[in-house]
Amino acid sequence: MSTTRTPEKTPRRALPPLMQLTEDAAGRLRGLYGKGEVGRLLRIGVNTKGCSGMSYQMDWVDHKEPSDEEITDKGVTVLIDRRATLFLIGTVMDYKTDKFTSGFTFENPNEKGRCGCGESFHV
Repeated sequence: MSTTRTPEKTPRRALPPLMQLTEDAAGRLRGLYGKGEVGRLLRIGVNTKGCSGMSYQMDWVDHKEPSDEEITDKGVTVLIDRRATLFLIGTVMDYKTDKFTSGFTFENPNEKGRCGCGESFHV
């Protein structure tokens, strides 16, 4: 009599969240959603640009497209262009203010490098 062994399945490692927001980013977006961008959503994507090859793109849109991924973090919803999801897995979006500038920043674990001016990155 022969016995056949079924190989044990290795448990899959959980993927990190597609994107997370810091408290500062969520607060800034709440302010924007509540004032000048009422009824709109922020869509985040990646496009080909700059000396390193890719850059983050943010656009206000009136509605979610069927291909958009929707994330909600800290009570704030943003859309992710599906073509950018592989480049953004695990990214943390922040909002920083210093003496001369303010804006959204991205801490992306998939980045392998940035150009000198910081406008573009490569994976």
